[in-house]
Amino acid sequence: QAQLVESGGGLVQTGGSLRLSCAASGRTFSPYRMGWFRQAPGKEREFVAGITWRAGITSYVDSVKGRFTISRDSTNNTVYLQMNSLKPEDTAVYSCNTQPPLYIWGHGTQVTVSS
Repeated sequence: QAQLVESGGGLVQTGGSLRLSCAASGRTFSPYRMGWFRQAPGKEREFVAGITWRAGITSYVDSVKGRFTISRDSTNNTVYLQMNSLKPEDTAVYSCNTQPPLYIWGHGTQVTVSS
């Protein structure tokens, strides 16, 4: 069965950076687009960034364009999210999945940005 394990979150100040990792296993993910999603308290989960395994074509929600960069390591089935210039509104639990989501969500990783 598919397993998605996120890591790399933490507490940072406004303007700081974090790099999130998503280790995908248990299935062949290469046919799919992979995405990072986030859910803030009291809000719906939203798409943040996506990437295709093979061509590395990326997409981003407008609110993170120019600040976040998604990348992948196909050899290790790992997807990354480099987050720079973080803002308090980026505070959320960040999770990865295929885009659209096909598998059970992992635990996610908490990102907290203090003002």
